[in-house]
Amino acid sequence: MRITHPVTGKSYFRKRRKRIGEKGQARELTFSCYKRFQFLNRDRTRKWFIDALSEARNEATFDLWAYVIMPERVHLLVCPRENVELGRVFGSMKEAVARPAIQFLEVNAPQWLTRITVCEGKRTRRRFWQPGGGYDRNVVKLATVQKMIDYIHMNPVRRGLVERPEDWHWSSARWYAGIRPVPIEIDATIPMIHE
Repeated sequence: MRITHPVTGKSYFRKRRKRIGEKGQARELTFSCYKRFQFLNRDRTRKWFIDALSEARNEATFDLWAYVIMPERVHLLVCPRENVELGRVFGSMKEAVARPAIQFLEVNAPQWLTRITVCEGKRTRRRFWQPGGGYDRNVVKLATVQKMIDYIHMNPVRRGLVERPEDWHWSSARWYAGIRPVPIEIDATIPMIHE
């Protein structure tokens, strides 16, 4: 769908799709911080994300199969236990992270506010997350699920943040390596891995 910005007159395409989490069909999701700012580079913000993810799991029926919190983005692999509109679930979760993060910036780093303030028509807002739903795709093959888990876990290694995936505290690689405690437990429901 072509959209024309009311103030600048620039036009762009916006994808219009309804994202329904189908029961038993894994979903890979990626959320990026606004302009790839490294807002997730502090443990306090990562903890806010873990808390919001835990709350989302309590409210919606999905299994968490893998995750990694990078300095500027998050990768998740989830699997709905029933048909659910995951866009709403994760939109609320992202909002639960953005609110305290922006409040923190207002008090402790106000110089950031001009960098994250945007005007959308007559509305002015501050952005923590990149607009839109982020990257997502459904996965139906179990072999692809294992490749996605490996890809998610290797992110900190590829970036040179750690030598081994399990060395990154904010990743489910620690859970898969048998390291406890972890920031959030993984659901052991993947048929090919936990039979």
